[in-house]
Amino acid sequence: MDGPSPDTKGQPGIVPAALFGLCPQCGARTLFEGVATFAPRCRVCGLDFARFNVGDGPAAFLTMVVGALIVGLALWLQLAVEPPFWVHIVLWVPLTAVAVVWGLRAGKAALLAAEYQRDAKEAGGSDLRGE
Repeated sequence: MDGPSPDTKGQPGIVPAALFGLCPQCGARTLFEGVATFAPRCRVCGLDFARFNVGDGPAAFLTMVVGALIVGLALWLQLAVEPPFWVHIVLWVPLTAVAVVWGLRAGKAALLAAEYQRDAKEAGGSDLRGE
């Protein structure tokens, strides 16, 4: 299928929704109430964000990826420039915190947008048994 279908016209894709905190239904920047806290509902279209079960799914994976990148960059800096220890503290501690928070925000928004686009629902007991 080429282009958006009539059902998805005007809705942002997963990547723009994740990067900019867009409502998956109307595209308004209303997804977040705090730094990484979802608003209860969209202030423009009224979509209930609480019905989506995003949880903290991306947290562990994201923290490991950010940690690996930061350690790799810190090792590279140490071997290439050999800065004093305080430079590592001043540089990597805030960078790690910002990367984890921004990544959690983007990851949670991407999961919510994917759930909305695929109309995902919680599996019940009969769904798990194949009945």
